Amino acid sequence: MKRAQQGNGRTTMAETVVAALAREIRDGEVIATGVASPLPILAIEVARRTHAPNLTYLACVGSLDPQISSLRLCSEDLSYLEGRSGEVSIPDLFDHARRGRIDVMFFGAAEVDASGDTNLTAAGSIEQPRYKFPGVAGAATLRRWVRRPILLISRQSRRNLVPKVQIASTSDPYRRTRLLTDLGTFVLGAAGAELRGRHAWADAESIAERTGFDFAVADPLPVIDPPEPEYVKAIRSIDHHHLCERLVGLA
Repeated sequence: MKRAQQGNGRTTMAETVVAALAREIRDGEVIATGVASPLPILAIEVARRTHAPNLTYLACVGSLDPQISSLRLCSEDLSYLEGRSGEVSIPDLFDHARRGRIDVMFFGAAEVDASGDTNLTAAGSIEQPRYKFPGVAGAATLRRWVRRPILLISRQSRRNLVPKVQIASTSDPYRRTRLLTDLGTFVLGAAGAELRGRHAWADAESIAERTGFDFAVADPLPVIDPPEPEYVKAIRSIDHHHLCERLVGLA
């Protein structure tokens, strides 16, 4: 269905989600990406080509402001070194974050709960895991140091939005955290979760069916804007192989 829409020139679900991610970035901000971040990389480049031409991008592959001509599935693809204005080591990335120099970073997770805790470690317990997830990498510290961490779940279900994470790999109890999904936008924290916006293809009831934790609903509940033509043009000029269509929503 999503492929057919794109072939007809209509905006797809994935393009709408990518545009919503891009709008989280403000002009002049410093943005960083970690491993397994193809959607954030696409959103950053879309923001740079539209409303945020003066952003600064620190890529975990080791480059400062690379020229991204084509989206790759691997965030560590060496093509992300092309056109860079400088080099950024992993220690440099952590140092910048610790000193408050990184404004925005997107973080994924296998599980997220209403308090904003995330699990990237394992199902079960640390002592006796049933199976292991990809791992925390630097998220446990980077999330607390970045000025505006944003959580991303591109295929929302009760398996990843859960009542309580099995292992708390990351947490940020002293501030609220935004969570963006293929259904809408939440704000999470110690006081619980609130649904702040929905995509046009979802409503509060259908979102609740695919959410494992309780949440309040903003009243009125706004519909997230579809992408403007310049966003769609930028997405399609970067994502030549339609990778975002494979990463957002139901398969």
